[in-house]
Amino acid sequence: MTLASSLTRQSIVAAAALLGLHVTAAAAADKPVPPVAVTVTDKGCVPASLTVPAGRTAFRIKNDSRRALEWEILQGVTVVAERENILPGFAQTLTATLAAGDYQMTCGLLSNPKGTLTVAAGTQEAGAAFPNLAKPIAAYRVYVLSEVDALVTATAAFTEAVKAGKLDEARRLYAPARVHYERIEPIAELFNDLDGSIDARADDFEKKEQDPTWTGFHRLEKALFADKTTGGLDEIADKLAADTVELRKRLDELELPVKNVVGGPAELIEEVASKKISGEEDRYSHADLWDFQANIDGAQQIYGLLKPLLVAQNGKLVSRIDGNFTKVDATLAKYKVGDGFKSYDALTAPDKNALKRSITALAEDLSKLRGTLGVD
Repeated sequence: MTLASSLTRQSIVAAAALLGLHVTAAAAADKPVPPVAVTVTDKGCVPASLTVPAGRTAFRIKNDSRRALEWEILQGVTVVAERENILPGFAQTLTATLAAGDYQMTCGLLSNPKGTLTVAAGTQEAGAAFPNLAKPIAAYRVYVLSEVDALVTATAAFTEAVKAGKLDEARRLYAPARVHYERIEPIAELFNDLDGSIDARADDFEKKEQDPTWTGFHRLEKALFADKTTGGLDEIADKLAADTVELRKRLDELELPVKNVVGGPAELIEEVASKKISGEEDRYSHADLWDFQANIDGAQQIYGLLKPLLVAQNGKLVSRIDGNFTKVDATLAKYKVGDGFKSYDALTAPDKNALKRSITALAEDLSKLRGTLGVD
C-alpha cells in the first residue's frame, strides 16, 4: 500500500497545505504526458512563449546552443523546476506540475531574454503530500538558515578585505566564505536572480569575462587570483555582501520544496561529477576541493535526515550510499592541508580520475532517493 492510499483525503490536503507541496497523485503520475518541445539557441528559446494547461506537463528541451546549459521555469525570481547540464546537441525531458499562473523560462545565457510560460487554469488533480518528511525537512531548514547566517558573516569579512585592498587576506578568505553557499546550493539556487548575481561564472554571459553585468564570487575570484588586484572592486564587493543578506531575508518566508530537499544530495554530487571535476568552477583560485567537500557536506546533511525513512524502504541502497560517502570522504581527506585543501591544479590526472569515479558512484545511488521515497 502506498503512503498516499494509507492517508485520508483530509490529512493529505492538510499536509500539502502545510508544506506547500505540488506533487501529483500516483495515478496521475502513471499517465503518459505528451512533451512540449522547447529549443534553446545562442539567442534564446524557440518558441519564446508557451501556454500549457495547469497540472502535469513534460517539456522536451533541446540544446542548439554552443554551451552546456540549464533550463529553468521561474515564478518571479523563484525557480519552480529545472533541468541541469544539457549538453550542446542533446535534449532532456523535464516533467513539472504547475498551478495556473504566469511563469518565465530561462533561455541559455543570463544575458539572453527570458521566455514566457502561461499556465492556463483548469481542473487540477489533488496532490499527495508526504507528512513523514515534515520532520526531516524542518530539521534541514534549521541547517540551511545556519549556513546562510555563516555565509553572511564570512562574506562580509571577505568583501571588507577586498575593499580595504588586503589582497592576501581576501584571497585567504575567498574559499572559506563560499563553502557555506556550496553546502546549501539546491536551496540557494531557487532564487534565480540572486544565484546569478552571487555565483555565476563568466561563461554564463555573452561577453564572458568582459561582460559588465558579471558580478559575485567568481568575478572577485578572477580579480584576486588571475589579475592579482583589489582595485575597482568596491561596488562588486558591496553587491555580493548585500546579496547574501537578501538571500537570508528571503529564506525566512520560503517553504522548502520537498523535491528540492530530497533531490538535493543527487543534484549536489551530480554537478561535481559532471562539471566541477574539470576544474571549471574555481578556475582562477583552484579552490575546487573546498567546493567538493562543501557539496559532500551538504549532501550528507540531507541524506542523514532522510536515512531513517530510507532504511525502511531500501536497506541495500542505504548500505551502498554509506559506503560511497566513506570512499569519497577518504579520497578528499588525502588532499587536506590544515583547515583547507591543496590547490586543485596540484592533483594529477590519475588523482582526478579516481576522485571522479568515487563521486560518480555516489551520485548514481543518490539519484535513487526521490524514487525510493516516492517524490518523483
